[in-house]
Amino acid sequence: MLTGELLRKIRKIEITTKKVVSETFSGQYHSVFKGQGIEFSEVRPYIPGDDVRFIDWNVSARQNSLFVKRFSEERELTVFIVADVSGSTGYGSRKRLKSEIIAELSSIFAFSAIWNKDKVGAILFTDRVERYIPPKKGNKHVLSIISEILSFEPESKRTDIDRAIRFALNVLKRRAVIFLLSDFIGTGFDRSLGILSRKHDTIAIRLFDPTERKIDLPLLISLQDPESGEDLILDNSHYNTNMRLQKFIAEYEQGIREIFKKNQVDFLEIDITADYVPPLVRFFKMRQKEQSR
Repeated sequence: MLTGELLRKIRKIEITTKKVVSETFSGQYHSVFKGQGIEFSEVRPYIPGDDVRFIDWNVSARQNSLFVKRFSEERELTVFIVADVSGSTGYGSRKRLKSEIIAELSSIFAFSAIWNKDKVGAILFTDRVERYIPPKKGNKHVLSIISEILSFEPESKRTDIDRAIRFALNVLKRRAVIFLLSDFIGTGFDRSLGILSRKHDTIAIRLFDPTERKIDLPLLISLQDPESGEDLILDNSHYNTNMRLQKFIAEYEQGIREIFKKNQVDFLEIDITADYVPPLVRFFKMRQKEQSR
């Protein structure tokens, strides 16, 4: 059962993201994400100058007059939100959790899709696929996806991005638009991500909190891994511990970016402590410009 607080959160996200979509993204979405191709629409009488390759000879023979085929863009898309709900998405240093930003971004992408009469589905994952929501249309369906992301209590807190990607590959038979939202604290998904990007239009959204990059530790600190639940004591009294930790984090983040680039996956990094709309607008405009070349 949804609590009053959760219902208020869902309503707030609905109002906020619908406003963002109507003012910013609906037109860009249509131009950036193309349909499956073209499909037959109808036949009409031949007009001098029409391409003879499109003459429908069967209809022309029956009507004893030339007719040509007309085609239209097969516009309908399937959009899939593949959202990380593992333990690390419950982190946030300024009252906003990664999971809440994931829900808001999912809402923007989903409402953009249904306003263009596309279907939306979702996969919520940890180190397993926790929830699969088949693609449908309609506001009610989008709100149910947002509700799931905000309220879902996963069985596991660990992360396995590769498993989520492989599940998506199995259930998606036609080309789709995939929004993969995670902090990407995990490894082993390089190969499956490459397959996904070749079969589907894949966009990776990596969420981070700046405090994860800036380590300023006391001599001894007690930590708990949010995914494994393991407690540990970090001894920061040894020389250069902070520097080595920061170097490790920087190299890890760069490694994730290189995986995206190698597999030709468009990606965007979102600071959860800042307004995500400006970088999202820049990302869509850049993508639109690249596709128009």
